Amino acid sequence: MKFVLGIITATFLVASCTAQNKDNFKEEEQKVWSAEIPESITKVEKSNEQWKSELTKMEYYVLREKGTERSFTGDLLNNKKEGVYVCRGCGLPLFDSTTKYKSGTGWPSFFKPIKKEFISEDVDYDIGYARTEVLCARCDGHLGHVFPDGPQPTGLRYCINSVSLDFVESSNRVD
Repeated sequence: MKFVLGIITATFLVASCTAQNKDNFKEEEQKVWSAEIPESITKVEKSNEQWKSELTKMEYYVLREKGTERSFTGDLLNNKKEGVYVCRGCGLPLFDSTTKYKSGTGWPSFFKPIKKEFISEDVDYDIGYARTEVLCARCDGHLGHVFPDGPQPTGLRYCINSVSLDFVESSNRVD
């Protein structure tokens, strides 16, 4: 019984956190949460205090401080549903489920973004050698890294933190 109550409580907390984050966006930005693909993007700029009030500690750590969740712990790693993965910070659609694949790395992996211009890249040396960091082009949230060892047709592996993403299932999409 305690286990069932724990699951119900956890589900409620996740749902309320997600709903709270979505309520913090302007009405025109909420359309993006439905996985509508915008023609262009406008930068989202917020203070650290605003981000801290809208994100959980782990979301803030990864998205704003360029942290990484532990491998094999993310809630989207084994997600096999059809839909769109959107930025947890701003709701920008980033990856389609048809580009997700099992890389064995412990993080959700994709071989291409929905639109290349929705992703920005930077080089980081945080672990002693150069890696290509992947950022949301709209809010500059840290998503993960991209490596040249992925499947065809691109040969790329976008290795993304689950905590950096939300998932909009196809049945919930409004196109």
